Amino acid sequence: MTNNSTKKLLGYALGFGVAVTFAAGDVSAQRNGRGRDKGDEKKTERKAPPAQQPQARSDQGQQRQVWAEQERQRRAQAQQAQQAQQAQQQQQRQVQAQQQQQQRQVWAEQQRQKQIQAQQEQQRRVQAQQDDQRRIQSDRNYQIRQAQDQRRAIEEKNRQVQLQEQERQRAEQDRYRQQNNRNWNNNQRIVPQANARMTRDDQESLRRQRLSQYNQRWSNWQSIEQQRQRQLQQQRRNAYLTYQQRYWDRIRQDQLRLQQARYYDNFYNNYRYNRGGQYYYTSQYGAQMLRDAVNNGYQEGFYEGQADRRDGWRFDYQNAYGYQDAALGYDAYYVSYDDYNYYFREGFQRGYEDGYYGRYRYGNYSGGKYSILGSVLGTILNLALN
Repeated sequence: MTNNSTKKLLGYALGFGVAVTFAAGDVSAQRNGRGRDKGDEKKTERKAPPAQQPQARSDQGQQRQVWAEQERQRRAQAQQAQQAQQAQQQQQRQVQAQQQQQQRQVWAEQQRQKQIQAQQEQQRRVQAQQDDQRRIQSDRNYQIRQAQDQRRAIEEKNRQVQLQEQERQRAEQDRYRQQNNRNWNNNQRIVPQANARMTRDDQESLRRQRLSQYNQRWSNWQSIEQQRQRQLQQQRRNAYLTYQQRYWDRIRQDQLRLQQARYYDNFYNNYRYNRGGQYYYTSQYGAQMLRDAVNNGYQEGFYEGQADRRDGWRFDYQNAYGYQDAALGYDAYYVSYDDYNYYFREGFQRGYEDGYYGRYRYGNYSGGKYSILGSVLGTILNLALN
């Protein structure tokens, strides 16, 4: 409440007190006057003139009117003071409500700003995480591309090396073939005839021809071995490298065996077989060697196919060294080198397929060895007793 309002209320209170005091004095005076008047009336009842009584009543009525007016003014002032106080309280409540509304608005604005800042901070964190993820993914993609490029470069290099090796081997084979043809022509090649008995001189002549052809192939194996070993190491074909080392060890054993070989005398060609639409003749020992060629090829093909599968290498039996060489287990006395190579590769192709796919479609495993099925062997050789 303000100072002016307080002053007004004090003025109203003082006026009200004065009015009450005056009224009380008037009432007391009137009472005293009435008492005196009654006494005086008793004393001088007969003395007072009748004209004085109406005058006294008139004065009393005027006093009552003054008092009533004062009372009305007092009540009006009190009502005005009450109304002023209520208006002031209403004004104060309105001011307080406005202040509270302003405070709520300020608080709401602060909360909104905090929420906006929190959202912006969250967006910055999410953006930073996304940037980090994109950067990490970009680095990973770059590393993957580098690895792929490097792998492709290595594969391309290996392919070029392989192509060069194949070209060199083909050139070597052509050279061997030309040399063998010259040797056969120079030595007057002997072709076995049906039921013809081979003399010791004929057998020795055939043996020299075949052994010469075999030794020419062996003369370059050590160089081939070193080249293929480096190639397989670069390709990380560990399983195949282990198998090929075993193959070369067996080739060396064949070299020692051929130096000490003995042959059967006085045999004749009582078996025939069809190769490429033409019949050829051989002895019972030659027929057995052809069977061995197919079985040896099947077993070596199975090992090489199994090694390629373990290394995760593609199916490719024609580029396998065993298929290209096709000489493991050869004996120069009974069949030609070309015939042995042909039937070795026939068995090798089927063994490689079984080994690569982990099955036994063309052969089986028994007694520690892989061998081709008899029905398949009969289809390949088509041997018949003449």
